[in-house]
Amino acid sequence: MNKKVEHSYTSDDIQVLEGLEAVRKRPGMYIGSTSSRGLHHLVWEIVDNAIDEALAGYADEITVTLEKDNVISVEDNGRGVPVGIHEKTGKSTAETIFTILHAGGKFGGGAYKVSGGLHGVGGAAVNALSEFMEVSVYRDGKAYYLRFENGGNVAVPLEEVGTAEHQGTTVRFKPDILIFTEGIEFQHDILRDRLRQLAFLNKDIKINFVDENLEGDNKVQVFHYEGGIKEYVEFINKNKNPIHEEILYGEEEEEDIIVEIAMQYNDGFASGLYSFCNNINTQEGGTHEDGFRLALTRVINNYAREHNLLKKEDDNFQGDDVREGLTAILSVKHPDPQYEGQTKTKLGNSEVRRIVSSAFGTIFERYLLEHPDAAKIIVDKAVIASKARVAAKNARELTRRKGALEISSLPGKLADCSSRDAKESEIFIVEGDSAGGSAKQGRDSRIQAILPLRGKILNVEKARLHRIFDNSEIRMMFTAFGTGIADEMDLEKLRYHKIVIMTDADVDGAHIRTLLLTFFYRFLRPLIEQGHIYIAQPPLYKISRGRKEDYAYDDEELELLKEEYGERYDIQRYKGLGEMNPEQLWDTTMNPETRVLIQVQIEDAMAADEIFETLMGDEVAPRREFILENAQFVTDLDY
Repeated sequence: MNKKVEHSYTSDDIQVLEGLEAVRKRPGMYIGSTSSRGLHHLVWEIVDNAIDEALAGYADEITVTLEKDNVISVEDNGRGVPVGIHEKTGKSTAETIFTILHAGGKFGGGAYKVSGGLHGVGGAAVNALSEFMEVSVYRDGKAYYLRFENGGNVAVPLEEVGTAEHQGTTVRFKPDILIFTEGIEFQHDILRDRLRQLAFLNKDIKINFVDENLEGDNKVQVFHYEGGIKEYVEFINKNKNPIHEEILYGEEEEEDIIVEIAMQYNDGFASGLYSFCNNINTQEGGTHEDGFRLALTRVINNYAREHNLLKKEDDNFQGDDVREGLTAILSVKHPDPQYEGQTKTKLGNSEVRRIVSSAFGTIFERYLLEHPDAAKIIVDKAVIASKARVAAKNARELTRRKGALEISSLPGKLADCSSRDAKESEIFIVEGDSAGGSAKQGRDSRIQAILPLRGKILNVEKARLHRIFDNSEIRMMFTAFGTGIADEMDLEKLRYHKIVIMTDADVDGAHIRTLLLTFFYRFLRPLIEQGHIYIAQPPLYKISRGRKEDYAYDDEELELLKEEYGERYDIQRYKGLGEMNPEQLWDTTMNPETRVLIQVQIEDAMAADEIFETLMGDEVAPRREFILENAQFVTDLDY
């Protein structure tokens, strides 16, 4: 029985958080987290409001400016937020919007037919989590100004400050370092990629991105794509080999729900379905993706049967068969979307499944009939994929763990930990028996398992499933982790909550690390998304004099230690983990009290997908271009 808390429970114990206090008290409830992801979410909330004004037909240009000192400005040429006195609050409507939770024009009043921000908390939440916010409104020939400070407190009430020849709203804010303790530094690439994405999704809108921290031509970028998501697919596939020239594109409307789709197949094996609802990237999918997948499988099977590309005795294609090598953008505009949570990552409307399935089915059937050559190529690819799936099915059986004792019979010399508590258990993936031997001797055998790899694993970006499952190193990892893969994946069965990649600090080690990250990204992505994958940071140098010794993890740290040691010292450069004895490896890289681990995260799956395709795919030219563009940023090169 739990021990009782020695405290009276009275009315005085009940806290009432007024105004924006609730947001500052629990920011994660409103923006997901206070990490980099939550920081950038502030920008998206304000930009979404500007986009909504464009979707309503009143704006066609948005300018986002990243100022120095991490200040963000978002300007649109819409109607301008209302400035009159609000009946219920007795304050200006502009102040009401940015200080009262669940105050907005998206609750059925008719101001917006379709919008990204529906909960009425976006502007207020951003204000609550900002050091300051300034709102400039240009409406009916007049200019207005409003300023908040220290989490949404009114510093300057709304006031008329002059005349205006244009209309619109400008919101300028700086995140509060007291909330975002990891830092308030906005990332250029994250902002650029999302704004470019919004321009693809809204072909009638021009989006300007100004980064005042840059100079020259890079300072201003203009995103405007008249081809919309069709150009988006072309952009994603630029480093791939499409197997049919014409990109499928179609748009249908049913029950006030607009379904827009663009897709194209390439000769690769990975598939990419990127879905959106009212411009919100629904990373966790939802009913619109369900409808798309159902229609895709149904239409291809029906076409193949009707045109005798599938025989009577042949089994129907499965979903994985028809999605292999597919790049698709699915965009839904819904007047009343239902999301799971404020961060809007999964669409839940049940009627959307039927509507998308019907709409996309019509679009896809028409495309196949009008493009018989492309249809034949698509079906042939599905045929090959189905044969590979059957071959992989048998190989996959070998990856299934039937019990803890099975580990002892696995190849690869896995040294398991004694603990069966996954939350405290961790597995180190190391290269070679030499490093594996030191790691096994130096580890804490209760909670740390060691899995040595023999050389470089298969590049999964260039291989079909049956080859992947035939690879002993990969099969061994699947089995050790215990989760299964794809549709069979169950994170509850994960045996280690920390999977640590521990490779040498040289070119070969970096290559192995990249191969492993590619493998995790393609086949075990939920492990990355849930924060289970880490990269160990072994030291590069040991500096010593007599019995005194220290470790340096980079050149900068080494230079500081040189100054500390003076003129007399010895330096050892660690080229491989095998050069360390077990005690050194434990002290520097494996001891939870002293080690440095980098958690692998996916900030943007689409950008990650592009990088993996570029660096690990078959096409040489994009990889060469990437290397030439980024060679200037290399600071540590092994010869």
